[in-house]
Amino acid sequence: MNSNDNRDESRERSSVISATKQWLEEVIIGLNFCPFAKKEFVNNTICFHESVTDQVKPALHELIEQCRYLQAHDDLETTLIIYRDGFRGFERYLDLVDYGNDLLVNSGFEGIFQLASMHPEYCFDGEDYEDSSNFTNRSPYPIIHIIREASLAKVLSVYNEPEKIPENNIILANKKGANYFQQILAKIHHNFPLR
Repeated sequence: MNSNDNRDESRERSSVISATKQWLEEVIIGLNFCPFAKKEFVNNTICFHESVTDQVKPALHELIEQCRYLQAHDDLETTLIIYRDGFRGFERYLDLVDYGNDLLVNSGFEGIFQLASMHPEYCFDGEDYEDSSNFTNRSPYPIIHIIREASLAKVLSVYNEPEKIPENNIILANKKGANYFQQILAKIHHNFPLR
């Protein structure tokens, strides 16, 4: 691989992270789907890790490595593992998340970290695929979000009625409509194309 190939690969990787950052700004922070995200985004305490794996076993190894990295870096609050090409099928992705949750327990990270999931085809159990509520978790790429449980407990303890966050998000998503979110995601992919 020559240096031009390295630069092209770096540009592609940054486009995946840039697309994710734009989605965070416009959807997650912009619509306040996660009231805690803005502080971490502004303070640059989110680790954006782009993964090029598309196989479960290496992805699980990478997940634990990212947990160890987050544990060793108190200056970081959370990690987003963004799968550039892998786990595009939602069911296969859900299997990865399930295996990941089991691995957290088996690796001694239970009570330290928890996983949240975002995916381009995200569909809540029992909901119609086209339902607007799914867009609260629809991202430009498959993402596993590693959350520090202690930090989450701390912010939830001072947030007024945190149990209403998902319900409020669904109400807002339904108000905006699926077309609104589809346009944002299309614009993001247009602005940050993979090559």
